[in-house]
Amino acid sequence: MSESPRPHTLFIYGSLLDASERERVIAGRIEARAARLVGYERGRKRYFYVTKRDGAEVAGAILTGVSDKELAILDEYEDVPRLYTRERISVMDAEGATVECWIYLPTSWAG
Repeated sequence: MSESPRPHTLFIYGSLLDASERERVIAGRIEARAARLVGYERGRKRYFYVTKRDGAEVAGAILTGVSDKELAILDEYEDVPRLYTRERISVMDAEGATVECWIYLPTSWAG
């Protein structure tokens, strides 16, 4: 069985929530569905970021079906590893189900 050409799921919480920005960055369309990240809060300096905080949650969205190529483009857009790292995290979708996703977490600049 060959690997799916669009195998990745990504949680977004900043500028990529804007569908036109996503389309501009990856030169294509990926639909987003509502989700939330529990135990984190969102902040913004020059860029959006999330940090752990008990009792907080961040509204965002899940992108499903992200290809390897699109993920590489997004890594460049997020300036991995200088500004962000890409890590796995559990988020809650709109129905309350847990979904394992990639997320971009800030490096030391946000602290």
